[in-house]
Amino acid sequence: MLAFLMILIAGVNSYIDIPKEADPDIPIPIIYILLKHDGISPEDSERQLLQSIEPKLRSIEGVKEVRSSAYTGGANIILEFDAGFDSSKALYEVRERVDIGKADLPPDTKEPIIKEVNLNLFPVLIVTLSGNIPERTLLKYARNLRDELEGISSVLEANLTGARKELVEIIVNPAQLDSYKIDAIQVIQTIARSNLLIAAGTLDAGNGRFPIKVPGLYEDLPSILEQPLKVSGDSVVTIGDIASVRKSFKDPSSIARLAGEKSLGIEIKKRSGENIIETVKRVRSVVETTSKNWPDGLKYTFSQDRSTNIKTMLRELQNNIISAVLLVMIIIVGALGWRSGALVGMAIPGSFLLGILVLSLLGLSINIVVLFSLILSVGMLVDGAIVVTEFADRQQKRGFLRREAYKTAAKRMALPIIASTATTLAAFFPLIFWPGIVGEFMKFLPITLVAVLSASLIMALIFVPTIGGLFGSGGNLPAVVPHPSDPDKSPLHERISAFGKFYKIVLEKALNNPGKVLLAAVLMLVGVQYTYFVAGNGLQFFPNIEPETANIYVRARGNMSIHEKAKLLHGIERDVLNMREVKSVYTYIGKLKGAEEDLPKDIIGKLQLEFIDWKERRKTSLILKNIIEKSKNHPGLIIEFMEEKKGPPSGKPLKIRLTSENLNDVGHATKLIRDKMEQIPGLTNIEDDRDIPAIEWELKIDRRQAAKFGADVALIGNYVQLLTNGMKVTTFNPIDNEEEIDVVVRYPKQLRKLDQFDKIKIKTSSGMVPIENFVNWAPQAKVGTIKRVNTQRTRTIKSDVKQGVLPNTMVNEIKSWLKNSKLPKTVIVQFKGEDEEQEKAKSFLVRAFSVALFIMAVVLVTQFNSFYSAFLILSAVVMSTIGVLIGLLITGKPFGVVMTGVGVIALAGIVVNNNIVLIDTFDYLRKSSQNVKEAVLQAGMERLRPVLLTTVTTILGLLPMVLQINVDFVTREISIGAPSTQWWVSLSTAIVFGLSFATILTLIVTPCALQFRANLQEAVRNYREKKQLVS
Repeated sequence: MLAFLMILIAGVNSYIDIPKEADPDIPIPIIYILLKHDGISPEDSERQLLQSIEPKLRSIEGVKEVRSSAYTGGANIILEFDAGFDSSKALYEVRERVDIGKADLPPDTKEPIIKEVNLNLFPVLIVTLSGNIPERTLLKYARNLRDELEGISSVLEANLTGARKELVEIIVNPAQLDSYKIDAIQVIQTIARSNLLIAAGTLDAGNGRFPIKVPGLYEDLPSILEQPLKVSGDSVVTIGDIASVRKSFKDPSSIARLAGEKSLGIEIKKRSGENIIETVKRVRSVVETTSKNWPDGLKYTFSQDRSTNIKTMLRELQNNIISAVLLVMIIIVGALGWRSGALVGMAIPGSFLLGILVLSLLGLSINIVVLFSLILSVGMLVDGAIVVTEFADRQQKRGFLRREAYKTAAKRMALPIIASTATTLAAFFPLIFWPGIVGEFMKFLPITLVAVLSASLIMALIFVPTIGGLFGSGGNLPAVVPHPSDPDKSPLHERISAFGKFYKIVLEKALNNPGKVLLAAVLMLVGVQYTYFVAGNGLQFFPNIEPETANIYVRARGNMSIHEKAKLLHGIERDVLNMREVKSVYTYIGKLKGAEEDLPKDIIGKLQLEFIDWKERRKTSLILKNIIEKSKNHPGLIIEFMEEKKGPPSGKPLKIRLTSENLNDVGHATKLIRDKMEQIPGLTNIEDDRDIPAIEWELKIDRRQAAKFGADVALIGNYVQLLTNGMKVTTFNPIDNEEEIDVVVRYPKQLRKLDQFDKIKIKTSSGMVPIENFVNWAPQAKVGTIKRVNTQRTRTIKSDVKQGVLPNTMVNEIKSWLKNSKLPKTVIVQFKGEDEEQEKAKSFLVRAFSVALFIMAVVLVTQFNSFYSAFLILSAVVMSTIGVLIGLLITGKPFGVVMTGVGVIALAGIVVNNNIVLIDTFDYLRKSSQNVKEAVLQAGMERLRPVLLTTVTTILGLLPMVLQINVDFVTREISIGAPSTQWWVSLSTAIVFGLSFATILTLIVTPCALQFRANLQEAVRNYREKKQLVS
């Protein structure tokens, strides 16, 4: 008793302290390497940058795939490791290899940036800063807050959006340069050579040692303005004479808005494996503490707080657990009485808390998979306790004392309970070794069930008999009947109820024709499987869950400035803000970063939507459909949605990758497949990563002609930069700013136009020479991004499917079309994304089911010492799939590869339990009975009540999930269709329908199989006797 109380106390403490999150956080180490080289072309980037680093990375242990992109201005490499691989080890090895490869990079390439990336595109929280204060002040406080937030250990990245980088602009006046006969390059060189940190060293003259200091850095803007450029006698020409110097910002590359108002946003993304609730709590605390030192007028707001949704989801699942426990307890108390019912019910909290204690010790978290596993286990974990308590009750009714009754029950039922628990664990145990993303997501289910069911075995065989011997029902009743020698062999009529009489009649008729019953069962198996194959609803990888947030990606073509993009997004933004079902709208305009870089290149911005509570709004699909209708008022814009996908990340449902050594063949094949997909009505949001049609201006230098005038490529490039972004000449460290600021020399804004290229004059040894003497400039097709996977050039086509359409159906249609298509022979087509994960999951589940059946067979043969009994029990597992398929046909649901597949495996572990106890009882009775039929009949009657009890408790435990009913015991509200229940409908439905049918198998077909074996043995014996008489 004391040990039981200690388990309860330790379990409660573990539940309070254990981390809690929504869906399991899958640690998929993604390492992102950024290589920057200003002005480098995509072709040179591939040749000089990627080919220098990629070969060093391919041999790193655990690398699943190396994806890289070469583009104007640099390249990036994304290394994806196998799910579950140690991210710290991966990061260390990548840094080591990149350090080796740096020696092969061009001299002007910047230091490679290496960081860990989270695959989740949705931040856990967005902090926005706004107010009627200067932009520079707002930026200063936003940067300080970002640095504070990145100091939180559980925060992977605090991405500052909408901020512009500061710089010092030296705007040179060409007219003034001409009047002073000063060249712009001279200005650049003078500034670069005058802003240096001089390490002058020390002077040791024998009579002392003195440090020597040569101040050479600019400290403020006046020191730049006073920089001499040219001296003539006593007169000095300074920078202030030919240019203006000012603090400014770089041309904006992104704009952030919250609810339509300009602001600076900080997107918080957490590290894999960290607790979302705790992370958000710490972020909020840091923001509130930091804001106390802010000036008046600067305010902050929080939006898209995912921890709120998680708390709601966890509360709903906890309510489902309470509902399941109450339903189970009602049945148990009704069947066994309140004392025995309380004794069985005691096993529920005991098993739960002991299982949670094990999870806590393993360093795992509480999430929706763990909570569902507890719901699934409610009906199973009481099975052993029911069998022991029910057996002890029957013994007490025959005159046994309470203590002796429970002691005998524990001994008599130990082997069948151990065997049934072992076979259940055997069904779930292979799932622990599920590889890949899906395996990392679903591993919590087998681990939780193994822990809880092992705990239930301890409860059933140790704690329930012990506590039952002290407090069980009937302990004070006198022994009114003599002790029978064996309770299993007591007269059959003593325990027959009204339902029992009906069952006895049905079973007797079935036992008279066992062969017909078995044949009918086999025909039903074949018939139902054929019916589902013909009329079923296909395959589904993972269930669709109603999301709380969504991203709207806005696509448009053309060389647009950031302000033109913002103007286009403003219309969509205004439409969305007017919808009452949208709680908050966060708008980001500019180039996407991180995991979103794989999205289409023509995306000009995104809107992150947070919806109000699901009970107060329409379905997300209807809201998004409404937004699409409104977007038709904005011609030229393509709207694409990405709902927050629950479950393991796999990207868009349909993803086709094309690989070939011949780039033209890949491009042609991409166009053919894309055109075909556009004709398929079930597909939407189709995209590919071919270069977007655009123009770029190319300056072609006649090197011979340039050499005649004493010009070269470097000199020409410097002058061209003065017209574009400006030429960075040095950096500046002002006292009032912690970050280093670039110093840029450029021409005035009115001269930074295309028609000014012809007017550029370059100072050479031949004097001032117009650039048009040796440079021709013209527009040409822009070279976009070169994509590579595992060092091979690739193209990828992605697509979503429309509401109600199964991805698997679309994949099969495209595959059948590809067989007859005229794709170039050099092109290799691979289906990636969800289809790839689905095939992996399907393959593993088939192997796991086979391994589970083998382990069960070993356990059963060991217990029964009979291959027939083991075969009979395992065949019941296969036959139970009839119920699963009937359930899917009735509900109209597709066969979920992950959820229904796991449900079938879970069903295997549950179905064997009742068969084990029934056959064990039959074998026990058969030893002293000459009549097989009587032994089978008595075994069926003996096990009727515990079989029905264990079945009904399991079904009732899962019923709230099947019906998607959620009862809130605090607010006393009942809701139907909550997102938390949508996860497990297919899995629960599979078990409920399968178990219902399997119970009929156990009570009717299994006894008939035992009788059929006896009839067959008798027929063979009679045949041999007749043969001996004849001979």
